[in-house]
Amino acid sequence: MTQERIWTAGLVVIGDEILSGRTQDRNVAQVGIWLNLQGIRLAEVRVVPDDMERIAEAVNALRAANDYLFTTGGIGPTHDDITVDAIAAALEVEVVVHPKARALLEAYYQSRGGVTEARLRMARVPEGAELIENSLSGAPGIRHDKVFILAGVPHIATLMLEALSGQLEGGRPLLSRTIGCWAAESEVAGLLGETERAHPACQIGSYPFFKQGKVGANFVIRSTEEGALEACASDLIARLEGAGREVAGEI
Repeated sequence: MTQERIWTAGLVVIGDEILSGRTQDRNVAQVGIWLNLQGIRLAEVRVVPDDMERIAEAVNALRAANDYLFTTGGIGPTHDDITVDAIAAALEVEVVVHPKARALLEAYYQSRGGVTEARLRMARVPEGAELIENSLSGAPGIRHDKVFILAGVPHIATLMLEALSGQLEGGRPLLSRTIGCWAAESEVAGLLGETERAHPACQIGSYPFFKQGKVGANFVIRSTEEGALEACASDLIARLEGAGREVAGEI
């Protein structure tokens, strides 16, 4: 049987404010969820500072290892927004002002003081790039072949992802089912391994917790095949209950 093609993406989260803890990242989760709906697995995430060399290094490493590369952050109007420059350097192309991006910004800022030199920075792209629509603030995202440059502001990044929906080649979405159990994962580790081996189309992840004064774990089963997912879930529940464990939905 031919193994199904798995499409992957890397994500580079850019910003000193993320690394300092001043800003809590929300883009990793939403990019991962969106990619899964496109049939693409988020395979690796790197968080890097506002540093030209570090950004370029991460971009080149992750785009070489995956089918797609996404970045978030660093495409605003201020001096420390250097993502476009760093990615252009990584791609070995020049930075140019995209005429459509300039027109979009001129229209958006017509009643907001006009396009200043700082605002025009948001029209800069690596040469050869296309634009990703941003229906909120006018400043577009950027696509250069299989590199996608998104805003760092989560709700704007969401709009850019929506504009890309259905445009990327991918496989089947990854489905999941969560089973909660009031048992320490170490007590059922062997049982989990046996169940996964019995269902090769599925993977089982274990996520322990401590709630209500008790130890437990949520077991997340993942598969691209709904039938295989349900069969594995039913088998796991039966094995856990057969071992005298209390099983519930996600806890």
